Amino acid sequence: MPYHTDQIVQALKAKRLRVTPQRFAVYANLLDRTDHPTAEQILGDLNRDAPMSSQATVYSSLQALYQAGLVREVLLEEGVRRYDANVAPHHHFRCETCGTIEDIAWDDIRDLSVGGLRPGLRVDRYEVTVYGHCEVCAKSRLA
Repeated sequence: MPYHTDQIVQALKAKRLRVTPQRFAVYANLLDRTDHPTAEQILGDLNRDAPMSSQATVYSSLQALYQAGLVREVLLEEGVRRYDANVAPHHHFRCETCGTIEDIAWDDIRDLSVGGLRPGLRVDRYEVTVYGHCEVCAKSRLA
């Protein structure tokens, strides 16, 4: 879903974030994608046509967006932080062959029970990551 400039500006201002060109560009980039990019991938996108951002600027923009609740960090592999502008509760699917990441709607995983945890543990939130093979990789594994 393409976002309009004024929607992005309003979202940033609503969270009391200063609207800088770099912060705007980072947030717009995340809103336009569903692949859960790393900071390095975002930096590459932003600088592809006209270099305008440094690695430090992208990281600080992501941190501000994260702290404001406009993006979430997704940790699906050790040592790699990915970012997602979809902050609504949802789960993830990760292909073990190609690394593709897809969102899974919250209600698509219904039968999860956390009632069996040991006494004293209080669940505040949870997120499920499902690992397997996407359609393309599953077909190539069978061939």
